[in-house]
Amino acid sequence: MHTSTTSTTRLDPWTIQELQQATQGVWHQGIQPADNIQRIVTDSRDAKVGDAFLALKGERFDAHDFVEKVAMQNASCVIVERAIEVVNIPQLIVADTRLALGHLGAYRRQQCQDLKVVALTGSSGKTTTKEMLGSIFSRLGETLVTRGNLNNDLGVPIMLLELRADHRYAVMELGASHIGEIDYTSGLVQPDAAGILNIGTAHLGEFGGRDAICTAKSEIYAHIKNKGTAIIPAQDDYAMQIQNTVNDVVSDRAQIRFGQGGDVYATEIEILAQSSRFTLNTPKGSVQIDLPFAGAHNVQNAEAATSFALAMGVSLEDIAIGLQQATGAKGRLNFIEKDQFLLIDDTYNANPTSMRAAAQVLLQQKGVKVMVMGDIGELGEDAEMEHQKLGQDLAQLQLDYLIAVGEYAPAFAKGANVSHCDAFATQDEAQVRLEQIIQQHQPQPVSLLFKGSRYTHMEHLLGALVETL
Repeated sequence: MHTSTTSTTRLDPWTIQELQQATQGVWHQGIQPADNIQRIVTDSRDAKVGDAFLALKGERFDAHDFVEKVAMQNASCVIVERAIEVVNIPQLIVADTRLALGHLGAYRRQQCQDLKVVALTGSSGKTTTKEMLGSIFSRLGETLVTRGNLNNDLGVPIMLLELRADHRYAVMELGASHIGEIDYTSGLVQPDAAGILNIGTAHLGEFGGRDAICTAKSEIYAHIKNKGTAIIPAQDDYAMQIQNTVNDVVSDRAQIRFGQGGDVYATEIEILAQSSRFTLNTPKGSVQIDLPFAGAHNVQNAEAATSFALAMGVSLEDIAIGLQQATGAKGRLNFIEKDQFLLIDDTYNANPTSMRAAAQVLLQQKGVKVMVMGDIGELGEDAEMEHQKLGQDLAQLQLDYLIAVGEYAPAFAKGANVSHCDAFATQDEAQVRLEQIIQQHQPQPVSLLFKGSRYTHMEHLLGALVETL
């Protein structure tokens, strides 16, 4: 499987007995590796001496095809569903390698009994909240934080395999593309605190509606450990449904609600161009926060991060320092200044909620304001309508130009129905228009925000434009 997911960190080795116990596998012809296993890898290109290569299977690939290659790279053993007779390498045969990966991740988690684990999900804000929590916890001890989008039934156990004895905290992001996925991954993670950030329209096409999205994400509460804490969004449209789920599933666990009307909430909020300032109110007292993140939505992410940290027993002082020292992930509202131009890189991903939030950030900037949008994916049969509604909403804002790129650009433009909105099929065409706008307004300051779903690679358009400035 060719996804670069392998850690380069020195991990605690696996004994042959642990490997067999965790997977319930059988050594082919009784042949075992001579030494402990240093790492379990799922990418054949990474496999080397001391590694166990786990051969995953998917709809369009079968990593059993790479076992011969892995043997030539001198990996110590392979974990497979069927014996590969042509190779001379110890083979641990399991019923299902995908499930074996989960068993291995869960086993590693069980070995770390002193670890404090938080698990979070939501339609938007997961990455930023995760980064905020990483900043808070890493000041206090070794912290493992989900990398990139390793948040599904494969990514979560891959992250758990990176746990070491010296880790004190783990921040695990859980994603959902179908009912039952979060139930499975939160079962592996066994969180001390778990919660939903919000219920939006991301993955709408896969679930068919927000009710189903809420049901899928609410599975995160089922596996909170005894004496653990449920984190609940107080001001979400689905707050009541989420609260009811928590009351039904883990009524004996502690609860912390965040947002207006909750236990942790912000007041005296001042939204600045590239940051925000507010008073953070909690059951442990109140504190002034200078947050190095733009947008009201990131104030909500800070409320959520605070709730998770309080559940782990972190002091309000340490939370405040962690929030104020946090840095954003690449492609998440990164500000690039060049002469009189400000380019905002928010290209990591997009959904209708985060697109609207990004537009609010752009409104805070100076000069001519240009919103550059790629398509939003995973909306299913609602895609046309959601892009149209987005166009309608953004056309109401005081933005100078709306530039839509991609398959759904015409739907967006139809919804916007304003003369300052342009739709383009390709990024090259959009770039020509952006260069015209910049030329037209020289020497005025111009602020441009770029955003789209991951597959649209809007960072390419941003990068191409930067070259011309």
